[in-house]
Amino acid sequence: MNKQILLEHILIKLDSLRQQAIAAAMQAYNTATAEENVAENKYDTLGLEAAYLAQGQAKRVAECEADIAAFKHLSVECIFDQIPISVGALIQIVDEHESEQFLFLGPKAGGLSFMYAEESFNKEIKIITPTSPIGAALLKREAGEEFELKVGDNVHFYEIVSVC
Repeated sequence: MNKQILLEHILIKLDSLRQQAIAAAMQAYNTATAEENVAENKYDTLGLEAAYLAQGQAKRVAECEADIAAFKHLSVECIFDQIPISVGALIQIVDEHESEQFLFLGPKAGGLSFMYAEESFNKEIKIITPTSPIGAALLKREAGEEFELKVGDNVHFYEIVSVC
């Protein structure tokens, strides 16, 4: 797998999210500043609510830009199976039910999932971060290791199949 192409794909996805956030922020700003939303009395809070929404959307845009910057500074050299997992690794795991997952340990944007196809690889990849429970459990582990992850009252067992 060419991880540089994978990184470019992630950056395209993140930029798409940023564009959506910008559009939502602009819409919220326009609503907040619209003449028809000027408060007519102290109970009329539509303009105030729209202003709070615009502020939240602006923060979302800033977060998207921080995500993009973090991924632009990420080194994506291929990590071999015997080297411990670190940020930038693509990890294949299977659970106790033989269900496989492909996880990319990224610096930010945890929870983003997308389909990725390259040559014979056509799988869904989910970005996780070192601060997530599964990201923390995977850090410093190697291919072939098994680990458990407690989620609420449930314990899940995983095996690391490969690391790239």
